Amino acid sequence: MPESRFASFGRFRRSHEFWLLIVILVLCASLGAANGQFLTMQNLFDLLTSYAFVGILALGLLVVLIAGGIDISFTATASVAQYVTLTVANAYGANWICVFAIAIGVGGTLGALNAIFIQKLRIPSIIVSVATLNIFYGLLIFFTGGKYIYSLPDWFATGIFWFEFDWGKDTSYGVNLQILALGFSFLFTWILLNRSNIGRQIYAMGGNTDAAQRLGFHVFGLNMLVYCYMGVMAGIASLVQAQLAQSVAPTVLVGKELDVVAAVVLGGASLMGGVGTVFGTFLGLALLAILQNGIILLGVSSYWSPFFVGLVILISVSATAWSQRERRPRSARP
Repeated sequence: MPESRFASFGRFRRSHEFWLLIVILVLCASLGAANGQFLTMQNLFDLLTSYAFVGILALGLLVVLIAGGIDISFTATASVAQYVTLTVANAYGANWICVFAIAIGVGGTLGALNAIFIQKLRIPSIIVSVATLNIFYGLLIFFTGGKYIYSLPDWFATGIFWFEFDWGKDTSYGVNLQILALGFSFLFTWILLNRSNIGRQIYAMGGNTDAAQRLGFHVFGLNMLVYCYMGVMAGIASLVQAQLAQSVAPTVLVGKELDVVAAVVLGGASLMGGVGTVFGTFLGLALLAILQNGIILLGVSSYWSPFFVGLVILISVSATAWSQRERRPRSARP
């Protein structure tokens, strides 16, 4: 047993997640020393709440990337799901079950459209998702006129707040809708990828689609599943964001694709498919949140945020590529 534990730790120590964790710990220690507000309970809860939208979308994108595809239409999908769901809720009344069912249904339907175009018409996924991003967003703006929805149902605006506890003077914390949805999404995605036969098939298909077909995998069904899953995550994320913002803004979500892609890529997921973990995505999201939050707390201009995010992505991808190259047998090198 001890030898098995040492072997497991040895494999983890050589993984991308290990070095990412080291970077996060060093960054946390540095920011904590530079600004006393960083390591406070309030800042931790604020980070979990504000980055729940990005984190939920990142989990959906992780599944798509592992399957060997790509989808960047998720922000438009979230915008459509958000607007349709809360328009229906305002007009006809609803509850939490209804709004989540509607959002998941809209998101899953739009994700299925992506899968059909990609698989049936044999169009590269990047082209399809760029096209549907603009189609979904263009139709939303056309039919809504870009109007915001400020009047939300009282129960929705109030949100969810469980396990409330006091921390210090006049300060209370608890599990809100954003944290609850983020935690559930991480748990369900981990079960899907690590504790189900479908998850193993998704990894296998992303590693080698032709081999997966020869083994009898239902490639169309698997692609339908992963793109629908991306749409479902977009629907959930859309409600999380609307409740946090206390409004529905059809023009706000589109443009946040970089943060989502950054979280997944920083976590070690490969754009070539077959590689990626839920734990890595969690660490990638944490690094992104800490980096952007640290820039604000240190008083650095927010204009530098895209620069640092892009720089960290480039370094992370380069380090992963270099590590994979070093692991290749010398005989396979040119």
